[in-house]
Amino acid sequence: MKAAIKRFDPSQEFYTAEKCFIIEVSNAPDDPEVSIARARVAPGVTTHWHRVKETAERYVILEGKGLVEVGSLAPQDVGPGDVVLIPPSYRQRITNIGPGDLIFLAICSPRFRNEAYEDIDEDQDFLRV
Repeated sequence: MKAAIKRFDPSQEFYTAEKCFIIEVSNAPDDPEVSIARARVAPGVTTHWHRVKETAERYVILEGKGLVEVGSLAPQDVGPGDVVLIPPSYRQRITNIGPGDLIFLAICSPRFRNEAYEDIDEDQDFLRV
């Protein structure tokens, strides 16, 4: 890793098949130990069940109210300041249960790579089209 300042650019937001919006804040091969993404989930939306193979993830809730499900833990309400710890390969999803956007940082170690992502949602018909 080299010393640098990475500027937040909201125009880089993109929509994912997981049903949330993502901005890759920091995710580069020269910093393989960690990545940071900003996730945004619209009101009433539940993301797909998924897991990130061989990658630990942390959600840092910044805005809104969510209901998070991780592994076999009971669903838990989360809000600003809460941190969700997700061990490598654990199934996970989050629902926005508030009136506004649910916004959180997703911090992965090692850094997030698309090939490590696995959608395990039972309702995947849209993927077969």
